[in-house]
Amino acid sequence: MLLGIDASRALRPASQQTGTELYSRQIIEAMLHLAPMLPSPPSIRLYSDVEPEQAIRQAWHNADWRVIPSPRLWTHARLSLEMAQRPPTALFVPAHVLPLWRPSRTLVTIHDLGYLFFPRAHPLRQRWYLDWATRWNGRVATHLLADSHATARDLRRHLGVPSAHISVVYPGFSSTMRRVIDPAHTRATAARYGIRPPYFFYVGTLQPRKNLVRLAQALARVLARGSAERPDAAPPMLVLAGKPGWLSDQVLGPIAAMGLGDRVRVTGYVPQADLPALLTGATALAFPSLYEGFGFPILEAQACGVPVLTSSTSSCPEVAGEGALLVDPHDVDAIAAGLWRLLTEPTLTQRLVEQGAANVRRFRWETTAQQVFDVLDQMGVKG
Repeated sequence: MLLGIDASRALRPASQQTGTELYSRQIIEAMLHLAPMLPSPPSIRLYSDVEPEQAIRQAWHNADWRVIPSPRLWTHARLSLEMAQRPPTALFVPAHVLPLWRPSRTLVTIHDLGYLFFPRAHPLRQRWYLDWATRWNGRVATHLLADSHATARDLRRHLGVPSAHISVVYPGFSSTMRRVIDPAHTRATAARYGIRPPYFFYVGTLQPRKNLVRLAQALARVLARGSAERPDAAPPMLVLAGKPGWLSDQVLGPIAAMGLGDRVRVTGYVPQADLPALLTGATALAFPSLYEGFGFPILEAQACGVPVLTSSTSSCPEVAGEGALLVDPHDVDAIAAGLWRLLTEPTLTQRLVEQGAANVRRFRWETTAQQVFDVLDQMGVKG
């Protein structure tokens, strides 16, 4: 059996990587590692629009590469032509859309349907394409993988995809996300970004659906309460780490107008290498997002031994398990109360850290890879 995988998103530069690009890279790596150990090992062919770095070629040495550059319409023109001329037994698309021409057996991961719930979070053209691509995948793919039960429910309710055509397969998390033991390294990394403890940490794209304006409003209430009840304690900061997304001015503008000054620190894009130290040094991850298909930062914080505040909606409770303080993301008072508890209740934070450490063990890329191969097997794709 020849399994083709669209690796184009996995090779995006680090500064362009979001959760879906990281998912693509990690699942391909895990599948390549697991494939030789299967009872009937498949051959794996990776399709890319750019030449992979030498380090990637060496790490993924058991893959057959098809590098097919094309400046425009790579998927629907160039990859389609490749599928027509040299089709694999099956094609897996972990982070994009199926080409117009494709083999008879196809598997696609759907990460979320956020564009349906927050249409203004995307430019019109991008929103149209996301809607078309998701509906196209749902209509023509042999089977769909959903990152969470929340996304599977959305696929059934809003796109009418039958339950039998969806499998929930949780992603894992990056093995590089571990608590940093050296406090000097943690302090030095924070200092490079102008961050002073204590601080609440958010990581992700800066866009309206991440609920950052309410988060900043909650911080203002925590600061006011702290000046009254804990005047001798250092006031906390809110660190917003991530690159600006569409309509980020509707986030950053109102936050700047709150007059919080240096209590809010916007770092811009943070390289993956710095995230463990910044997470480790945080009082908590503050992630009250209005909608998440999965929510990688929750697991990354738990892996770094950090308590988590997140939303009681979408996939966040499902991903966080017992290792998070859940709040109504629409209620600023509830967010503020949660932040205050994480700032002042060490027993609570210790419990959340312990439960988070137990929760994060549920998510392993090797498990994800095995489940993807199991789904392929159920689709009749045999080695």
